[in-house]
Amino acid sequence: MAEERLQKILAGAGVASRRASEALIVAGRVTVNGHVVTELGTKVDADVVQIAVDGKPVKPPKRQVYLKMHKPRGVISDIGGDMHGRQSVADLLPPEMRRLFPVGRLDLNSEGLILLTDDGELANKLTHPRYEHPKTYYVLVADRPPVSALEQLRNGVELPDGKTAPAEVRVVSALPQGIRLAPGPTSGVWLEIVLREGKKRQIRHMTAAVGFPTLRLIRWAIGPLLLGDLKVGESVPLIRREVAALRNALRAGGRPAVEPNVAPVRRRPGSAGKPPTRSARNQGNRSRPR
Repeated sequence: MAEERLQKILAGAGVASRRASEALIVAGRVTVNGHVVTELGTKVDADVVQIAVDGKPVKPPKRQVYLKMHKPRGVISDIGGDMHGRQSVADLLPPEMRRLFPVGRLDLNSEGLILLTDDGELANKLTHPRYEHPKTYYVLVADRPPVSALEQLRNGVELPDGKTAPAEVRVVSALPQGIRLAPGPTSGVWLEIVLREGKKRQIRHMTAAVGFPTLRLIRWAIGPLLLGDLKVGESVPLIRREVAALRNALRAGGRPAVEPNVAPVRRRPGSAGKPPTRSARNQGNRSRPR
């Protein structure tokens, strides 16, 4: 954990509000490794020092964890496994991270971005229908759909469980720069589809309904969070900027959320990737993956 202001740590641990914690420090009631600290703005690492108030130890606040993963095809999104013994995203995580849960799902044969966290509030707001946060997909079909089919996808497709909501759909000449793909079909036409709802296997049902079945489906973005250049099966912690972008998207789509306790994580340059299009940079989303 990085160093933080002492009053912020006290407030995060539930000792008192930020202002009241400052008063405790000024009053000489707070110690770090047995030494009284009275200077406001003192920074410490709560994981390596012992903090006490009036002699009572302060337990460091829990740090919520946020990972993004490049889910391969053939891997299920459920973390508990299934009756068929298929590999799940949990099997791709280190043992200490297997308590995390995926935010939404990608079906067995879909691939791309999965967000995993122990932050239930964030997960609920990203998936709840109320907030309509966008998710961006790249979808391979055999041939270029005519304008009429594209318009049908954009305006809504009648499915057995009802008509789909309007979607952003366009033909693209290439996938985002730096994206890493496992072996698989690449011949055909790629569509970029942005959805704001989450019916089960929705994209596959939509493209099949207009006569262009999905050959391959890759999720590129969840709101402002991008897959980037993650290797297939790889997962990395989100950096502060990515968590902040998700939080800002939630604020834009609904009531303000409480800032999480996120320790800074160093990651190789460029791993967050770059958005290929304006629609891939749109913020917000909800729903389950297709």
